[in-house]
Amino acid sequence: MNIIERAKQIILKPKEEWVVIDQESTSAKDLVTGYLMPLAIIPTLASLIGYGFFFKFHSFGFGIKYAILHFITFVGGALLTAWVIDALAPSFGSTRDFRKALQLVVYSYTPMMVAGVVMIFPSLSPVMLLAGLYSLYLLYLGFKPLMKTPDDKVMTYFVVSLVVLVVVYFVISTILTRLIIGNPLSAYGLQ
Repeated sequence: MNIIERAKQIILKPKEEWVVIDQESTSAKDLVTGYLMPLAIIPTLASLIGYGFFFKFHSFGFGIKYAILHFITFVGGALLTAWVIDALAPSFGSTRDFRKALQLVVYSYTPMMVAGVVMIFPSLSPVMLLAGLYSLYLLYLGFKPLMKTPDDKVMTYFVVSLVVLVVVYFVISTILTRLIIGNPLSAYGLQ
């Protein structure tokens, strides 16, 4: 299946598409290089343009930094999320399989990455938040077909995974923001 068709199907018909995805044997490498990275380019380039040219306190250098941050966040975040979901699987009666966990995460990221085009205009970034909420819904829907999670444990597995990831993401994003962008307040002339 091509990348555009997969993105369309996972966004519009997620329940059916998770069943199709479960039957696939795409390697982790192919999933990352053939789907995740190409889609991660959308918010990356949009951030480069938006923060490099249209942001009130813009500079091309600032746009490059934000673009790098977005790319690392999507690719690294997907790998980390898949690792956490895979590691937690036995605790929730689920099958431990990193490749399946990676499929679950990468395909559930689709709405956020596609909506990343709005980063051309940083003031529209709340749209990515809405897409992120839909991505969480897709993630929730995918636990049962991909990780073989029993019905009575899907919600708990989802919530525990989410809590762990929020804490880890907060720490990592704070560190990455400081390393790549520096003091984020300096972009707004506030120090």
